Amino acid sequence: MNKQLRKAGGNWVEGDRFFDRESEIEALMERVRDGTHTLLTAQRRMGKTSLVRELLRRLNEEGEFATVFVDLEGANDAADAVAEIATQAKHVQKAWDRIASGFANTFRGVGNQIEELGLADLRVKLRAGIDAGSWQRRGDGVFEALAASEKPVVLAIDELPILVNRLLKGQDYRMTPERREATDQFLSWLRRNGQDHRDEMCLIISGSVGLEPILRQAGLSAQANIYASFELHPWSQETSMRCLSALARTYEIQISKEVRKAMCRRLRCCVPHHVQQYFDHLREHLRRNDRKRAKIEDVELVYNREFLSVRGQIDMEHYQGRLKMILGIDGYKTALDLLTEAAVNKGRLTHQAVQSFRDSLASSSTEDEVPIDDILYSLEHDGYLERHAGGYRFVSGLLQDWWLARHGQYFTPISER
Repeated sequence: MNKQLRKAGGNWVEGDRFFDRESEIEALMERVRDGTHTLLTAQRRMGKTSLVRELLRRLNEEGEFATVFVDLEGANDAADAVAEIATQAKHVQKAWDRIASGFANTFRGVGNQIEELGLADLRVKLRAGIDAGSWQRRGDGVFEALAASEKPVVLAIDELPILVNRLLKGQDYRMTPERREATDQFLSWLRRNGQDHRDEMCLIISGSVGLEPILRQAGLSAQANIYASFELHPWSQETSMRCLSALARTYEIQISKEVRKAMCRRLRCCVPHHVQQYFDHLREHLRRNDRKRAKIEDVELVYNREFLSVRGQIDMEHYQGRLKMILGIDGYKTALDLLTEAAVNKGRLTHQAVQSFRDSLASSSTEDEVPIDDILYSLEHDGYLERHAGGYRFVSGLLQDWWLARHGQYFTPISER
């Protein structure tokens, strides 16, 4: 397997570039055949999209299911979501014939050229035929068309949490009763269609942030009860070392077992993207020094000069940016405080420190303040922190060190304020 493993970069991978995760693929295959709707959860950069893409590729090869992959990161509302699902269903011929028929008025004037439209133009046409008053009816029609396909359909919806968060909080990160109602309506629609077409369709939901923390903030957790959670864990040290070894063979450099172990220990949590990033940095370091063999001292040098440098920090900024998106401005500020408190305290956030933050928030709370327990739930769910003796600690050694370098210099611990 993976005799010529190539670097993945920052994109999803499939086929020859897909490494390991065989047990996870088998488990998801079983869920699909059982008709189990699945919510895929994991911390960032764990390879959720790659796992889903590879699953769909294999299902297509086997020919038992029709598959549709939808990315909702760019969607702004429910109508956008319906248009995107309809667009990506174009290759499911019987379903597409019914969808196109349902949008006949929208395609008036296109004539026989409808099949020649690219996906971008098709999306625009479909979206023009959906408005605030018709999106549910149009969406029901799309689901009915997919359910009538000759084969059962696996519908994978990526970045649904991003859209839900956008519906709930808008561009100003503020939750309002009207936005909550609109979010509830959209999730109820998706839930109903998942239930109505369970025998003909299987839904797989994923995203770069967790859906559950967002729903918890809005009191909408029940809307996710049709999905069985499936957690994607970090690579083990053994798998990470095999990946590093395979990459080294492909790019003709030598990384000893001792060096590979040291790299895994430095990361602590072997997130697939970070393992491959470490390899990239090490390979570039060797190239600059006209060497083919890595030394043990290269492990620390590359980690500190590349991963924790300004250049390395750019790639880690998404961890911070996602917090503002999910928690809003006030919750984001508290999350920064909690994580920096942990970083300056050797990666640990004690229960005593948490209580001090809780007391501080209680004395200066605002209308939009996010409860500290909701913030901790989000940080734990999305893989920033994990429960540990006496409190919490950073899951990732890399994220801990990056956070310390990024925020720790002028930070005053809560006990000294």
